[in-house]
Amino acid sequence: MEFQIPDFYPASAEFFLAGAAILTLLIISFVKQGAECVAYRLSQAALLLTALLTLAPILANIDFGQMFGSKSWTLEGLGFSFGHIGFTFGQMFINDGLGVVLKFFSCISVAAGLFYGRRYIADRRIESPEYYLLVLFATLGVMVLISAGSLLTVYLGLEMLSLASYALVAINRDSIQSTEAGMKYFVLGALASGLLLYGISMVYGATQTLNIVDVARALFEQQANNTVMLFGMVFVVAGIAFKLGVVPFHMWIPDVYQGAPTAVTLLIATAPKLAAFAMAFRVLAVGFWAFADQWQKMFIFLAIGSIVLGNLAAIAQTNIKRMLAYSAISHMGFVLLGLTSGVVNGDPYLADNAYAASLFYVITYVLTSLAGFGILLLLSRAGFEAETLDDLKGLNKRSSWWAAMMAIVMFSMAGIPFFVGFFSKFLILQFVVATDHIWLAVLAVLMSLIGAFYYLRIVKLMFFDEPTDNSPITAGLGLRLTLSSNVLIIALLGLSPNLLMTFLSVVMHGSF
Repeated sequence: MEFQIPDFYPASAEFFLAGAAILTLLIISFVKQGAECVAYRLSQAALLLTALLTLAPILANIDFGQMFGSKSWTLEGLGFSFGHIGFTFGQMFINDGLGVVLKFFSCISVAAGLFYGRRYIADRRIESPEYYLLVLFATLGVMVLISAGSLLTVYLGLEMLSLASYALVAINRDSIQSTEAGMKYFVLGALASGLLLYGISMVYGATQTLNIVDVARALFEQQANNTVMLFGMVFVVAGIAFKLGVVPFHMWIPDVYQGAPTAVTLLIATAPKLAAFAMAFRVLAVGFWAFADQWQKMFIFLAIGSIVLGNLAAIAQTNIKRMLAYSAISHMGFVLLGLTSGVVNGDPYLADNAYAASLFYVITYVLTSLAGFGILLLLSRAGFEAETLDDLKGLNKRSSWWAAMMAIVMFSMAGIPFFVGFFSKFLILQFVVATDHIWLAVLAVLMSLIGAFYYLRIVKLMFFDEPTDNSPITAGLGLRLTLSSNVLIIALLGLSPNLLMTFLSVVMHGSF
């Protein structure tokens, strides 16, 4: 068998980020003073350059005249990368528009998260070069997972992300709560990884391949052992459900969100959600397409449990981070609803737009979570954690601007018209109704109405209660501009959601 040199260019962003992480490690080894500052600057530069590198093939091939001069976008106008799926490393790496978009948003969200949380970790004396290195390797795991074309690279990316995340959660070694959260995350994460690996082994036994495209071909041509395949699929779905944090694999979410330093909670709540969506789409919607009826039924039960439990449990929480954890469980339930609406009776007539709606939901959720946790980091200071409901009382009297910004975030998460969260839910429910699951859409709407209570409660506390803390809110100009821009982007997406949705529909059309 003749060895063929793979095409390294599609994975240039991953190679660059890996090289930047190793280079950062070497540089800080020789820096005697200010190693944290050097590591921070190098990490930010690496993330931003990686984001640009992911866009390079797109920017080089877009016909901007056709894109902005016509009323509708076409694949030809957007460039080959959104209409063409490329493979390299023996089909273990996928290069397509979905990967480009998710990797770009992942790098930007991680860079913004580091920027928002730097003062926080410095005030608590947990800033170290190792912190930034762990973030870089976690981001690399996210990127590998997003472009995984084989179940082997899915597991590789997932473990790279998970191992770095375990260490980040427990990075505050002087905090019992942080250490406990890290241990819980590690134990449950190891269990979920074992379930996923066992499922992968059964899929390999049933199809004799690990490449996602080859698995799809074997199932379509009925060359696989269906009984073994179904058992393997159950374990794979369990592993994906754990990474998404949906019921009944949600146990780690509240404890990790609350126990981890808020800066780490922000990182866990954003980019890994994008990677989990990519894993679910590539493995299930592409690889297990022939078994769509089976895994969609599983997702319906997972979605119902997540939406019901997430919204009901969040009402009883007094810790904001824990409340947002249960909120995240509910939001991921909505993402699953979108994934269950793509294929109906073997006909994928809703696939492109239904999966695009789920992608729209997860991207807007990440942007909203980024802003919400960013404001909590802004309100925190040395010796004070802004993580209870009482800490937000009277925020309007302390700073009308930041109270308004937090209100926009809460309104969006609650799905109040006409904020982007409303359109995210509306798009998902539109496709749920189109698949004749009207009862499921009604249940989701009722649970969203119940869930609006705990979001609007925060708005009430900020504008109608007396403050328990009158200390000034201080932040640099850069942080104020970046965080305000983050919130205003959410507001603008609410005013014009069709622009992003149309773009994502084109992306999904070229990836499915």
